[in-house]
Amino acid sequence: MILDDDTTKTPRNDSLIGNLTGYLDTRIDIVRLEVQEKVGTTLIATLHGASMAILALFFLIFLSVFAGLALNEALDSSFWGFGIVTAFYLLLLVLFVVGVDKKFFHGMADKLLKNSIYKADKRQV
Repeated sequence: MILDDDTTKTPRNDSLIGNLTGYLDTRIDIVRLEVQEKVGTTLIATLHGASMAILALFFLIFLSVFAGLALNEALDSSFWGFGIVTAFYLLLLVLFVVGVDKKFFHGMADKLLKNSIYKADKRQV
């Protein structure tokens, strides 16, 4: 007669399943925490970049108004200074549209983002 020791295998299987379930739960929690950290970092970087862009825009606007008023004073006119500043920005726009290719921006983005996924991944595979 062959006896099958089902009673001795069941606790070990339950323990193995419990350990596996605990491991999976822990891995899911780790992934959630990593995603939460990356979202937080991205949000902070976005808010910082947006506030810096707004401050830079204000600086550019007031500098342009100052330059226009200074040119008005130098030319003894009430509008030529602003016309010259406007022409300068129009010239920059034309040079930008005609001269700058999208490949320049793709190259810059590639340099900034090169291997950033692997550098940010702290787990050892």
